[in-house]
Amino acid sequence: MGWMLGILFGIAIVLLVLSFLQTKQSTNKLEQHIDQVSFSLMNEVNELQQQIRNVEFDTEIIVHEAGILAEDPEQRMLLKDMLDLHKRGYSLDSIAAEKQLTIDEVENFLFPYINKGRKESN
Repeated sequence: MGWMLGILFGIAIVLLVLSFLQTKQSTNKLEQHIDQVSFSLMNEVNELQQQIRNVEFDTEIIVHEAGILAEDPEQRMLLKDMLDLHKRGYSLDSIAAEKQLTIDEVENFLFPYINKGRKESN
């Protein structure tokens, strides 16, 4: 009976050691996987930041070349909002109602951009 308890106790210790080793190996694999994912995410974030910087520079160049650098920033913001609404499919009537302008004012703001889009689609 003493031998049986000794053998069972020895087996329990061996299984406990094996369990710790297996847990350590799976933890290492998990840490490596997390590191790989974090590195790939950091690379993607860096690429996106670079693309955003490029778009900002391109926009700055276009604005400078178009000569709208010193114009009213509120008017530019209004134009951006109206262009956004127009590209999302809002009608000129609904844009005018949304921005509390007349339809003629909206048409005057969007005229160059609406005609440009029609020329490109032809």
